[in-house]
Formats: sequence, structure tokens, C-alpha cells
Amino acid sequence: MNRPQLEHIIRAAAANADAREIVVIGSQAILGAHPDAPDELLASMEADVFPKERPGDSILIDGAIGERSIFHQTFGYYAHGVDETTAVLPDGWRERLVRVENDNTRGAIGWCLEPHDLAISKLVAGREKDLSFVAVMLRHSLVRCDLLRDRLAATPLDGARREVCQTRLLRLIA
Repeated sequence: MNRPQLEHIIRAAAANADAREIVVIGSQAILGAHPDAPDELLASMEADVFPKERPGDSILIDGAIGERSIFHQTFGYYAHGVDETTAVLPDGWRERLVRVENDNTRGAIGWCLEPHDLAISKLVAGREKDLSFVAVMLRHSLVRCDLLRDRLAATPLDGARREVCQTRLLRLIA
């Protein structure tokens, strides 16, 4: 997915959920802060999104422009309607969202996860593809190690899960 495609999803998601503001929390949120992100980070053809004021209305997005929809068949990319509980995020993530609004969003506003918050959500998820994503972010200097440590410390996790995430981060930094 590229930035214009993400902007299209923001516009279409807002229209289908009758909302002005859409939050993007999946991997393609990287396009908010880094519109020209490395190709290695843009392999996904799906954007995880929800209406900012009414997250429960994400079902409207999933039904209209989700996987296997006419939108997906027409454009080759789609939105996955999620909610705020889909990703484990550091405290304060809402205040750091990156605004995406331009002619292509036609009045809709996209709010993308800040890259460090996105990286933390990937570290917590811990799937191989998530850890590879964070490794690419580190390799291209899209995130800083010190800030990742701080954000991980500010993430609501139990002791064992925090330790696992810290170990994952240390391995990626090494």
C-alpha cells in the first residue's frame, strides 16, 4: 500500500461509517509519519482502521470496504475494521497520533499511530512479520532505541509479557 491508497481508505472509511475522523493502527499507519516509507514496510494491502469517536462502527467499514468487498476487488487493497483493543499500545498514544488530511482525503481526517507506538504494538504482538517490521524500522532509522525503551516502559503489560517484549527489543537492537 502507498500513501495515496491509505488516503483513499481514510476517505472511504469515513464515508461508510459516517465519521469525519478515522484512526489507523495497523502497519500501514507508518505512512502517516513517513509517506515515502521503505517498500519493505508497505507489503500489506490492508489498513486496520476504526472511527475515532465511535470505534464500534468499524463493522460498517469492514462490511463496505473490507476484505473480498467490491472495493477490495476493484482497487486491490482494503480496510479491516478494528477497535482500540486490537493493539496493545503505550500510555498517551492518542496524544501522539499523526494527522493525515489533504485533498485526497476530501475532508476526512486520518489519525495514524506515531512510529514508536506502532513499533511497540508490533513488539507486543510478537509475530515474525511484526518483529521483521520493527527491524526494518530500526534499520532505516524510523524509530529510536531510547524512545522504544521509554514507550515499552509506558505500556500496560504484566511482568512476564514485559520481559518477553524487552528481550525481543534487545535482540532487534543487537
